[in-house]
This record gives sequence, structure tokens and C-alpha cells, in this order.
Amino acid sequence: MAGRAKRKITDGALDRVFFVLGGTATVWLAFLLVGESFQLGWGQLWFPLAYWAFVAYLLLPRLHRILTQIYVPGYFIGRARTSDGLLGDPVNLALLGTEGQVHAAMRSAGWTMADAVTFSSGLRIARSTILRQSYRQAPVSPLYLFGRQQDFAYQQEVDNSPGKRHHVRFWRCPEGWLLPGGRAVDWLAAGTYDRSVGFSLFTLQVTHKIERNTDVERDHIVHCVSVAEPLASVGVIKDFSTGYHSRNGGGDTISTDGDLPIIDVRRIPAGPGLPGPSPHTGTGISAPTVVGGLLVVARAAVALLLVPKLLGSSAQFTHVVIDGAPADPDVARTALAVIAAVVLLFGVGELVLAWRILAGRNWARVAAMWLSTVSIVTQAIDVSTGVSRITLEAGLAGLACDVLILLALSSGRARTYARSAPRRTRPRRTQHVS
Repeated sequence: MAGRAKRKITDGALDRVFFVLGGTATVWLAFLLVGESFQLGWGQLWFPLAYWAFVAYLLLPRLHRILTQIYVPGYFIGRARTSDGLLGDPVNLALLGTEGQVHAAMRSAGWTMADAVTFSSGLRIARSTILRQSYRQAPVSPLYLFGRQQDFAYQQEVDNSPGKRHHVRFWRCPEGWLLPGGRAVDWLAAGTYDRSVGFSLFTLQVTHKIERNTDVERDHIVHCVSVAEPLASVGVIKDFSTGYHSRNGGGDTISTDGDLPIIDVRRIPAGPGLPGPSPHTGTGISAPTVVGGLLVVARAAVALLLVPKLLGSSAQFTHVVIDGAPADPDVARTALAVIAAVVLLFGVGELVLAWRILAGRNWARVAAMWLSTVSIVTQAIDVSTGVSRITLEAGLAGLACDVLILLALSSGRARTYARSAPRRTRPRRTQHVS
């Protein structure tokens, strides 16, 4: 047990190192891309768009995540947090009751459970928003409370457009956890109203913009449940938090009076046909793991494609002169064959590594990050000493691949998947003692 705990601490420290290195390497890559912009010219439409996507979805989120671990409190302060660690929406509701009773109350009140955030649901909400098509189960972005994202979320679409909607996220409270002041509740929730789609002030990502007065949405949820379910009762903790004006994780201004309604749904029958397990839980493979694994495959493909080029270039060495004497073609071919064999083994090893990363093996994830780190540090030393120069034509694509692998596999979701993926274990043989 002591060895396992020590290994866990060591793995955690190593992950933090890779996390910071990923952020540092991303900043360096951003400067290199800016330098290349002067060569290409910003008039080319694809480059500004690519640079915006890089900054908005890779650079700024990683920097926020690093900095918020330093200055944002990790304990309960009545605010959820974004996946980047920024303070998110205010926690403005509490509930008493089982999960089945909460589902029954929300469905009876006319709310629809939101889909899980997946690649397909993300594409669908993007298409629905652009084409102004209805998507009543549109997913909501993850927010975090108690160190984990919401257990489930409900919403009400407005004007048949996912760009405008009422929505509320629910978190189950930890066993024995009490609100400040000593009150016990079963669930906490954060309800806000999406008024439009725009850009985040803090990350520049495309996101929903919420209505400033979050108390209106809070009272709307309470009203919907109270009208639909006479068995539900509502109490209010006045001035639960100080009334304040602030900003959420997207940079939207929010305000609240600080009251906390508590909805008691314990008398409501759970009823049949309840939703299954939370769509946000489980051990399914994470998107960052898939991205990291595919990038490792791409790195392996480059190595394997290099092998025939090396073997086919031996004829060029018949004309090479070293110290005034022609090089021995046989020695050159042997050297190239050895190099090609090493590159081939590296490529095959990378394919095995990618396979084990996708299978959820933590050692493979760490090994891939080590390889990317060594490559990035080596290139940084070469650039700083003037040995080489990284440009769009030479080296930038490889560096970007290494940085993206480090970013993807050092993310929290990739780490969680690698440490929680189910393992196939062989049954132990029982020894019979006669």
C-alpha cells in the first residue's frame, strides 16, 4: 500500500511537470507561428484562422489552467469552475431528494435532459446553431464543482434555436458534506440563461453568452418545478452569499442577490422510465486520448515513410568525397541500412505505443510525452545555439505535432482515462495443498 501511494504521488508530480512543459512549449510555438506570419503575410485567410484556433483552443486554455491552479481557491465558494480553471457560473440552487426524484421533477416541469458532450453532439449543436434548427437535447459545456463535472444537465429551448435556452447543471454533494452554515443538501445546481452565441472574453473561443441577472433564471427554475409538482416545497437561505457583480468563465457579466433556494423533491415519486446513468460519467475513451494517439500514429507514419527513402538514397554516396578521398559505397550503404533499421524500429514502436495509449495504458501515455519532451527540448537547444532554424518548410510541422501530443496527453481527461480504463486481468491460479 505504501509503495502504491508513493508511486501515485510520483506520477502526479510527473504529470504536473508535463502539464507545465506543454504550456511552455505552446507559448514558444505561438511565437514561431507569429514569425512565420511575416513570411507568409496575414493576407492569406487560412493562416489567421489557424492561428486563432491555436491560441483560443490550445494556448490560452493551458495558460489559464496553469495560472488558476495558483490563485483560484479549490474549496467551495459558491461558484463552479470551467475546465480551464476559471470561475464559472454561480451555484444558485440546492435540492433535497434522490437522483430519480430530481429527474422526475425536472421532466414534469417541462425540462429536457441534455445530451453528453461528444464529437457527434458537438457537430450537431454547431450545425443547429448555424442553420437555426431545433436541438432540444443540445449538450452543455462541462463545469466543475467538488473537483468533477456536472452529473447531468437539463434545459428548455427558446424559439427553436439552441442559441437561446434555459439550462441548469446538477452536482451530487459528497457524502456528509454540509453547506457553509451547517445545512445538509443532496444536490447543488447552477442555472443560467443563454441569450446568444459569441466569443469568450478570456479564451476567444466560440461559446454561449449568458444573461447578466442569474437570479431571474434561478427563480424561473423554482417556479417551473413548483407549478408542475405541488408535492415539492421550497425554502430559501437568505443572503447565503454576499450579493455581487462578477464575470463567469466566458467573460460575461453576472449579478446575484446571494439568496439560495432549496427545492425539496423528496415527496415526489421517482416514477418509471427514468434516464440511465449520467451521460458525463463512465470510463469511455476521452477525446484528448484519441487525439494524442492519432498524433503518435502520424509520427510513426512519418518514420516509416522515411525508411524506403533512406534505402533508396545509397547510390548518392558513390560521389561523396571525404577528406579528399571518395567514400566507400559499401560502407555508406551499410550505414544507411543501420539507420533505416533504427528508424523502422522507432516507427513500429510508435505504432505499439499509440495502440497502448488508446487502450488506456498510463505507461504508454507517459512514454509518448517523454519522447515529445525530448524532441522539443532538443529542437529548442538547436535553435538557441544556431545549429538549426525552424520554419514552416522545415521542422515546424514536427514541432507542432510534438507540442500537440504533449498538450493532449497531459490533459486532465487523458490522465483520468489512463488511470481508470478497465484492465483485463488473468484469473489467479489457485494452488491446492494436499
